[in-house]
Amino acid sequence: MQDLKHITRQLFERLSVSDIEGALALMTDDVAWHMPGKPELTPTADMYDKARLRLLLGRMLERLEAPFQMTVLDLIGEDERVAVEVESRAELRNGRQYRQQYHFALGFRDGKIAAVLECLDTHHAHDVFFRA
Repeated sequence: MQDLKHITRQLFERLSVSDIEGALALMTDDVAWHMPGKPELTPTADMYDKARLRLLLGRMLERLEAPFQMTVLDLIGEDERVAVEVESRAELRNGRQYRQQYHFALGFRDGKIAAVLECLDTHHAHDVFFRA
């Protein structure tokens, strides 16, 4: 279990330095990353495979002044699952402040991340990234 927690921490460390390829390397080729929500209200609400996740992360990073600072606040794990609470901070090029709180449920297979459920304040994300 300690290895899965370590991999989970690595994921957010890599995202904090804009290492998208390093973060994706921690995942299975068929990873399923789910961001729930109503697509008509939140453009990013959907299921993402690795290719779509790469595009999404790239587009998000293009809008930032500097990399996200993602901080793992707490995590627990059992069997092939890890639940993690994360906080992020970022300054966007549009002058807005992104201050997000997340809960991620990660499922592992063969030592790699195979499934992710990302829960966050979708209203804040939409307001900061997409509002005109």
